[in-house]
Amino acid sequence: LVKLLSFKQTKMNVVLLALLIVSYLATGGTNRVYVHPFYLFSFENISCEVIQSKDPKPLETIHPVTRLQDSTEPDPRPSTRPKTLKNLSQRTAVLAELQNSLGLRMFEKLSCRKDTGNILLSPFNAFGSLVTLYLGASKKTAIPYQQLLGVNWESDRADCVYLIDGHTVLRTLQAINSLIDGPWDELRTLVWTFVSSDANLSKDYVRGMQDFSDASFVRAVNFSQPEEAEAQVNSFIHNTSDSKMENLFTALSPSTNLLFASSVHFKGSWRTAFQPEKTNIQDFRIDKKSSVKVPFMIHTGDYMHLDDPGRKCSIVKLSLSKRTYMLLVLPHVEACMQDIEDQLLKKIIATWDKRLKERYLELSLPKFSVTAVTDLRSVLSDLAVEKYLLGSDAHFERLSSKENFTVDKVLNNVFFDMSEEGTEVQSKSQDVKVPLKVTVNRPFFFAIIEGTSNAILLLGKILNPTI
Repeated sequence: LVKLLSFKQTKMNVVLLALLIVSYLATGGTNRVYVHPFYLFSFENISCEVIQSKDPKPLETIHPVTRLQDSTEPDPRPSTRPKTLKNLSQRTAVLAELQNSLGLRMFEKLSCRKDTGNILLSPFNAFGSLVTLYLGASKKTAIPYQQLLGVNWESDRADCVYLIDGHTVLRTLQAINSLIDGPWDELRTLVWTFVSSDANLSKDYVRGMQDFSDASFVRAVNFSQPEEAEAQVNSFIHNTSDSKMENLFTALSPSTNLLFASSVHFKGSWRTAFQPEKTNIQDFRIDKKSSVKVPFMIHTGDYMHLDDPGRKCSIVKLSLSKRTYMLLVLPHVEACMQDIEDQLLKKIIATWDKRLKERYLELSLPKFSVTAVTDLRSVLSDLAVEKYLLGSDAHFERLSSKENFTVDKVLNNVFFDMSEEGTEVQSKSQDVKVPLKVTVNRPFFFAIIEGTSNAILLLGKILNPTI
C-alpha cells in the first residue's frame, strides 16, 4: 500500500493548460516562507493516532435520517458561526496550490480518455468532495486520502497516522470562494448524500457537507428496489437544483449504502462587456473536415496577451471582475490539440507570465456554455488509487456505524455560464490604433482563476461550442 501510494512525482506529460497555469501562478508564492501543508490544516493538539485503535467515544450519528419524500428544503445549518481561521491568507494560498496540482492531474486523465467532446472540471469541487468523504474514512484509509490531497505527514511508526482537520480544509475552500468579488460572478456549490434507510450517518460528515457547500441535502432512501430508488433520487436532485440536473445516477444496486453528488455552478460576467451590435454568426472549425455555425461575441480593447510561436499557441487573459479572470489558450492553426497536450513541462514555460503584455486586440469569442459530469471513482481509477480511496481497500468507519459501509458512487456536476454583459462601461473608441485580430474559431483551452489565492475554479477544453 505504502509503495503504491507514495505519490512521488514522476516525469509525465501534462496538458498545455497545466503548463501555463503552473508557471503563471508560480510567482505568487516565491517570497513565502515554506510551511508543510500538514501543519496548516492539522489539529491544534498533534498526536500520532494508532491505526488499529478504536475511538474512545462512540460515533455520533444521525438516525433516523430524513426520508427522501419528506422534504425538499436544504438541511438546516448551525446558528453560530465557527471562529475565524488563523493565517487565512497563507492557508488559502497553500490550499490553492494543492487543489490546482490535483485538479491538473485529474484534467490530464479526463483529456486522455475523452478526445471527442468538451471537458469541464472544477478542481475546487473535486478537492472539496474528496475532503468531505475523508471525514468518514477510517484511520488506515485516511493515509492515502491525505497523500493524494498533498497534506500527509509521514510517521516513523507504521502503526499510527497524523490526521488533518478536514473541517479546516473545507472552511479554507469556502474562504477561497468568498474571494470572488462579483457583483455578477458567483460560484455556487450544492451537495447531496443519499444513504440507505437501514443505516445512520456521522454528524461530523454532515457538518463537513455544510462547511463545503452553500446548501446541502442528506436523505434516506430504500435501495431494495433499485429502479424505483434511482427514479426518486434523480427526481429529487432535479427538483433541488433549479432543474439543472437530470438522470444523474444510473445502474443502482439493492446493496447501495451511499451516493454522493455535488454541483458547482459558475455564473459570471466579463469585466468589460462584449459589443452585442457586432455579434455575428461564424464558422467554428471542429477539425479539418467539419465545422459548425456559432454566434461570435466581439470586443475591441486592451488585453494581456502572448503569442508563443515555439509552443504554437496564443494566450489571452480576460478579466471577469477585480480578481477573477479567464485564461484562454488558443492553439495556432497549424497545431492540433494533441500536439500541444503531449508537450512536456520545460523551463521555458516559466517565462510565460513575464512575457504577457498588454495588446490592443479585436477578440472574437464563440458564445458557449458547458455542463459536465465527472465520475470521481473513474478518475481515481485512472490515477491508480481508487481501490484505496473508494474501492475494495477503503473503509469508512467514521461515516456510519453500519458494518462494511461503502461509498458507492461519487459524481461531480459542473456548469459554466457566461453572460455577454460586463460590469464596466465600454471604453471610448481607440480607432487610431490598429487592433491585432484574435479569433477563437477552433478548439481551445480555458481556465477560470481566482486571482488573490490563484485557485483554479474551472478547467475546460472546448472542441465544439454547440454541445
